[in-house]
Amino acid sequence: MEIDEEKHQETIPKNPNENIIRERHAEIVSGGNVFYNPVQEFNRDLSIAVLNVYQQRLTKERCEKALKKQRKQVNEPEATPPIDTPPTYVAGTQYADGLRILEALAATGLRSIRYAQEIAGVRQIVANDLSRQAVQSINANVQHNKVEPLIEASHADAMTLMYLSTAQEKRFDAVDLDPYGCPNRFLDGAMQCLVDGGLLLVTATDMAVLAGNAPEACYVKYGSVPLRMKCCHEMALRILLHCIESHANRYGKYIEPLLSVSADFYVRIFVRVHVGQAQCKLSMSKQSWLYQCTGCDTYTLQPLGITKPNPTAGNPQQLKYGIPTGPAVNTQCEHCGHRHHLGGPIWSAPLHNPDFVKDLLQAVQETHLSELGTQRRIVGVLSVVQEELPDVPLYYTPDKLCSVLKLEIVPMLKFRSALLHAGYRVSYSHASKNSLKTDAPPSVLWDILRCWSKRHPVRPERMIPGTPLQAILSKACTRDYEFDELHAAANPKSRRSALSRFQTNPAPHWGPGTRATIMIGENKLPKSYRNQNKKQRHKTSQEAAGPQEGPVEAEEEEPETEAHLPKQPKLEAATA
Repeated sequence: MEIDEEKHQETIPKNPNENIIRERHAEIVSGGNVFYNPVQEFNRDLSIAVLNVYQQRLTKERCEKALKKQRKQVNEPEATPPIDTPPTYVAGTQYADGLRILEALAATGLRSIRYAQEIAGVRQIVANDLSRQAVQSINANVQHNKVEPLIEASHADAMTLMYLSTAQEKRFDAVDLDPYGCPNRFLDGAMQCLVDGGLLLVTATDMAVLAGNAPEACYVKYGSVPLRMKCCHEMALRILLHCIESHANRYGKYIEPLLSVSADFYVRIFVRVHVGQAQCKLSMSKQSWLYQCTGCDTYTLQPLGITKPNPTAGNPQQLKYGIPTGPAVNTQCEHCGHRHHLGGPIWSAPLHNPDFVKDLLQAVQETHLSELGTQRRIVGVLSVVQEELPDVPLYYTPDKLCSVLKLEIVPMLKFRSALLHAGYRVSYSHASKNSLKTDAPPSVLWDILRCWSKRHPVRPERMIPGTPLQAILSKACTRDYEFDELHAAANPKSRRSALSRFQTNPAPHWGPGTRATIMIGENKLPKSYRNQNKKQRHKTSQEAAGPQEGPVEAEEEEPETEAHLPKQPKLEAATA
């Protein structure tokens, strides 16, 4: 697992400005030349919780599989003694039958050290990094935290390491990819080095690309075209899931999303990767194209494939695959008459596994995981995830809907009550505090707003022909909607309990950070502030140093006034 070691025999000078970073029971000694971001503690805590629950489920599955194989060998009937209780594991101890985990981009090794200390049932953790400085930091930190039996440091290219681990005895039970930016280059190798049913943990921090600011770049990286919508953060999750699924299908594998979270400046996805050619055929029906109206922002999904029961087959569970007819929309929007943008394909199947989320929430509340530093936030996010409608992709926001019609914004509880009284389901999305995820068709949403406009009418001068406002409000309401009587389910339990559902900015200058930088203290000052007016300040320093040697023609210069002086960056305001 070493690369070009002969070329790098010189030792790296010790940095005198070492920082001791403490997170839970782990301590990291770093001189500031390896990447660390404290804002990602939520990411690490959530990953530890997911891996603990996954390990328990995997152990139970393996026990059931072994018992079933044993019964088959001795020809015992299925309805014999119950399954033995799975063995219990303790965190910080090495087990021969435990998890083998790969952290492909380990940096300081903090995540791997915390995995070793806080995940029960671990066999080995491989902490890999391409940087020799990072690998030296990993070795020092592993020794400092006394977890040498569990962690093996690796100095290799992450893709090469994963491709060299495709043999059955070298594969990993879990692969954690937390790169700086886009993870797409690592997905192919991760699919090949995972065991059947293995867990893949993926982070993507290039949210500007995933959210629709650069659709051409998103297509190159993820094979999907994003649209600029209010639900861009959930769309980012679905684009990444589509990308992971497409990589899995190449090797006869498919994914099962356990949990998909949009948090802070990144998206984090936890999926199990299974082997199964038959299940791969369902992949086409889990992807959809997306039509977005350029006038009123109404969106419509069209699946790439459809499935239906095969009546001619003897097995009632056998499916017949087909291609849907389309397009799902007319040339012009049925609501406002404008044309459509086309985006996708995106993952349109559920983002989460409800049973897994339920077990995870229970574990974070009732077990040793309740001591995690961001436990309160994890409970809040998982509670909202549990309340989400699993079969409704994407969401609207009342402020965007009302801005199209220049209306006073409908209060969230009133909007939710109107939908619930009309017989539709509605929920929040964990990705936005103003989200409105509902199975009601867009025509019902616009009809509700037409009814709302009777109470809060639009000024007549805004009714301009050809605008979405005029096209939608010129139609009559089909029915009356109840706004005043609050529906019992309008205020969800997570909101009533005042859980920490949607996190505010955790710290000044929070974000993905700078490569190979400890994002604490003065090091977290962004490059954009440090480099502001950099050329002008350099020119000023040269002028202050005096003329260069050699004959220089004298030029008549105007006296410098305050207006001619270059503006200095306001670092004090930036760091306040």
